[in-house]
Amino acid sequence: MKNRHIAILSGLLIAATSVLADDVVAFPDRSEAWLKEGTFVNLNNLRQMMPGLSKDQVYALLEQPHFSEGIFHVRKWNYIFNFRTGKGNEFITCQYQIQYDDKLLVQSTHWKERECEALVTPAPAVAPELPGPTVSEHFTINEDVLFAFDKSSLNDMLPGGRTALDDIAARLNSAYRKLTSIKIIGHTDRIGSDAYNQELSLARALTVRDYLVSRGLPSNPLAATGVGSAEPVASGCPAGRSSEAVRCLQPDRRVTIDVLGEKRQ
Repeated sequence: MKNRHIAILSGLLIAATSVLADDVVAFPDRSEAWLKEGTFVNLNNLRQMMPGLSKDQVYALLEQPHFSEGIFHVRKWNYIFNFRTGKGNEFITCQYQIQYDDKLLVQSTHWKERECEALVTPAPAVAPELPGPTVSEHFTINEDVLFAFDKSSLNDMLPGGRTALDDIAARLNSAYRKLTSIKIIGHTDRIGSDAYNQELSLARALTVRDYLVSRGLPSNPLAATGVGSAEPVASGCPAGRSSEAVRCLQPDRRVTIDVLGEKRQ
């Protein structure tokens, strides 16, 4: 009786081991293949593999397996496939296994190496982003916020000017799918010589341009220019250089930014 129990337990252990072995995808050693170098498989044929195919259909797509494991009654077929990488004659080699159900129809397929699976499985199609409306925007930053008086370098930029430009850059980066044109124009008031005002206005526009690039805007559509005091907006200001005139002319001391681009949907 005791020996009978031992025999029964041994049989159960063997059966349990078989179930576990079937649940694990085990690939044979490549040295056991009759075609160790593998074949360059037709990708279109390989992409047609799916559960439910018969062995005849698999054979028509992939031809015979590369290991001497039988054709008709076996539940697994193993292949060795080569894939070109697109770098000259370079290629990679991977093992591929087909598992069949009790009706000898394809139940599942498995790759030993994931890089080949990635080559076979097409990347999911990404819907193109639809073009949005083309719009224009205008921004004005006054000198009293942007730069210290009579200054133009990045080190002379005031905290309020940095904050204003940060906000503009963030808006353009998030709201626009494509930026066609960003025109940065520096302006001054009428006080000072034309040559000096032209130089100062251009220097400020260039500093603003470089700052916006550092905040992630593309450099290609950015253009900077200075117009000196040629485009005043203040009116009714007294002549001369009095403190009242300087205060009244403040709107003329500015940098403007004109944007043209395609907004996101």
